[in-house]
Amino acid sequence: MLERLVAFDTTSRNSNLKLIAFVREYLDAQAVPYRISTDETGNKANIHAIIGPHQAGGIALSGHVDTVPVDGQNWSSDPFTLRRDAGRLYARGACDMKGFVAACLAAVPDMRARNLARPLHLFISYDEETGCEGAQRLVRDLEESGLKPALCVVGEPSGMKPILAHKSKLNLRVRVRGKPGHSSEPDKGVNAIYAAAQAVTYVAAEARRLAQEGPFEEGFDPPHTTIHVGTIQGGSILNIIPEHAEFIMEWRAIPGDDADRHVERLKAYVATHIEPAMHAVDPATGFRFEVESVMPGMAIAPDHALTLLVKQITGANSAGKVSYGTESGYYQAVDIPTIICGPGHIAQAHQPDEWVAQEQLDTCDAFIRRLAERLLV
Repeated sequence: MLERLVAFDTTSRNSNLKLIAFVREYLDAQAVPYRISTDETGNKANIHAIIGPHQAGGIALSGHVDTVPVDGQNWSSDPFTLRRDAGRLYARGACDMKGFVAACLAAVPDMRARNLARPLHLFISYDEETGCEGAQRLVRDLEESGLKPALCVVGEPSGMKPILAHKSKLNLRVRVRGKPGHSSEPDKGVNAIYAAAQAVTYVAAEARRLAQEGPFEEGFDPPHTTIHVGTIQGGSILNIIPEHAEFIMEWRAIPGDDADRHVERLKAYVATHIEPAMHAVDPATGFRFEVESVMPGMAIAPDHALTLLVKQITGANSAGKVSYGTESGYYQAVDIPTIICGPGHIAQAHQPDEWVAQEQLDTCDAFIRRLAERLLV
């Protein structure tokens, strides 16, 4: 099943409809009912399949099938052809997270044969890597259908150990408008790159402050809110004062911290320390801030029944927290208690020669069956 799934290039910029068609054909052959929900273009689709009673309740297994690009990465073999070597399975998405989706689909015949008393939901979503757009669309479909599960496991790579919490994430695009002019007369223009650089310098200082002062929450690595500038560009040619610059940044906030307050701090700094000098030359210059996406954090109580059950099934003595984001927060926002537990390790995700261990997939196979035995039979 994994070999079939990775053969589809479902990089987030591409349509996933060919993979979805394959899954639909597979589910049709197993007589498993499902719902399809799509994005506005119709080129991306989710599947919500239900094994057992066609009703609300039970538990969902959730995974996305979009992947990050392979552009510029040095792969040892074709990233869309599964390669087996020394107990490892290599391909783009093998770890993040087609391995989990493959385990869920491979379990369908066994789950159908068990005559489940409560439903097992399978969520297969698009565009998690670009902001969980698929999961957000899937949640709206759950509200429309009334077929909401009582619990959910998101199979992001966690080494098959339970993850109880992850940070929230806010992506911000910052655009700067300067005033162009000849570079020989810098005082007659406003250099947009200089202004952007001042703001980025502030962001770097804020990142250091948060690392030193917190707030902190143990269990996360690092145990505080982080700030990151990922891209920056501006200008046209060397001898023109740059009129435009922009950078894209993110906050990953620990539970209890609010990324919005950090956005307001940045805006206040810009308005007080950068824009006055710009406006003195030309009032039309300045900054524009655009929130591109917000991913809610996730946290489930250590003593929640789902936490205790997943710990018992996996044999884990403890449960962790992670800094990466998932669709979990969107499910929790509509009152579906959710935990993360899936095959593979995040260190292998997004890398050239991405891989998942066969042993991890075997453990996931057993986990799905034990979960069904405990909750659904």
